[in-house]
Order: sequence, then structure tokens, then C-alpha cells
Amino acid sequence: LLLAAGAKVAITSTTDRIFHRLAELGADETTAFARPADLTKADQVTSLVAEVTARLGGIDILVNNAGMTQIGGDVAADEMQKMTEEAWDYGIDISLKTAFLVTRAVLPGMIERRYGRIVQMSSVTGPVVGIAGGSVYAAAKSGMLGMTRALAIEAGASGVTVNCIGPGWIQTGSSSEAEIVAGHHTPIGRPGTPEEIGHVAVFLASEEASYVTGQMIVVDGGNTVQEYKVAL
Repeated sequence: LLLAAGAKVAITSTTDRIFHRLAELGADETTAFARPADLTKADQVTSLVAEVTARLGGIDILVNNAGMTQIGGDVAADEMQKMTEEAWDYGIDISLKTAFLVTRAVLPGMIERRYGRIVQMSSVTGPVVGIAGGSVYAAAKSGMLGMTRALAIEAGASGVTVNCIGPGWIQTGSSSEAEIVAGHHTPIGRPGTPEEIGHVAVFLASEEASYVTGQMIVVDGGNTVQEYKVAL
């Protein structure tokens, strides 16, 4: 969607599957770029940002969308009293540390050019609601919102806006059957689509969103405003 709106786009994941995603974009090397990187590693983030800048130019838009699941690394949700320190660190690393490291690497260029749009993919889980067994995910996504608000104040005078999106039940390849069922109990009556999240990201990344900063836009089909979440 960002590519269709006229942006040059760089994408990354932890494996070579990112090159399949690049092929799906159908763009040439002057408008799209892909490279694997582990965004929990500062040196890999620095290298990635340097190569993106060399290939496509200064980075004006950052969408921090890494987190939640990772190929080759999976820690099952568990109650906090049963959670290991390793599981906690892993959950914070993939959902929050990634956003910190990439934002820190990209921000100086935005401030120098006095323009930037940072979009954080948070969640309703943590900032708005909670799920049993999801304490580390909720903590990371709440942390992302807190970071967004503080950074919006720090960077606002430099022409950089920072906002969050809070998705609800969105149907993706990683959705469980229970999550799909939950989506059908929203006021809209179905799970959301990745495209419906993407359009909000495009808005927040646009020049038209120049006076929106430090906010979280909830995209959940109205799920968090209803008390009864079953058919009556």
C-alpha cells in the first residue's frame, strides 16, 4: 500500500523469505529493496539502515512492524508465575527492542532533514485490554505506546510525528482458530484484514497526518467498546 501510494519501500525479516515478499511487490530495484536482518541485534540494524539509505535514499517513513512471532523462535504464552526469564526477555526483544533499535538508527536522519513519520504497530492488548497468559506481549505493546508518546514530544519540533496503530483481531497467516472466532464476535462481525491496518499506516505516514502525533488509532471492529462479546 505504501508502494502504491508512491513511496519507495524497504522490507526485512529474519530469513530469506523476505525475497519472496519482494518479488510479490512487483517493483524494480529503484523503488523496492529487501534484506534479511535480526532487528534485535544493533549491529545488524545499523548495517541494514545504512544499506537502505545507500540504495533508496534517506528514510522518511518508518513502520515498526516486527514482533509477535518469529520463524525459528517460538515461546508459548504462559502465566507470569510460570514464565522463565528467557521467555520474558525474548518477548520484549522481538516486540519492543526491535522498535527501539530501528527507531534510534533512523531518527537522526529524519531530524536532520526535519521530516519524518514513525508508525508503531502496537496492539489493543496491553494499552487497552489484557489476555491471560499474554503478560509479556501486553507489556511490550504498552511499552511501544509509552515510547511513542515520549518520542512525539522529543521529535515534534523537528517535523517528526510518531504514532501507534492498535490492531484487534486481524486475520493473518499466524491467526489461531480461536482468534478467528473472536473476530466474528466484534460489532463488525468478522476479523479485520491486513489491508485495513495498512490503510491506517498509509494515512499516518502521509503529509496529511502532519498534526497527528503521540496517538494510538485503534482498529478493532469496535471490539473494545462492547461489554458483551458473545451473540445475545
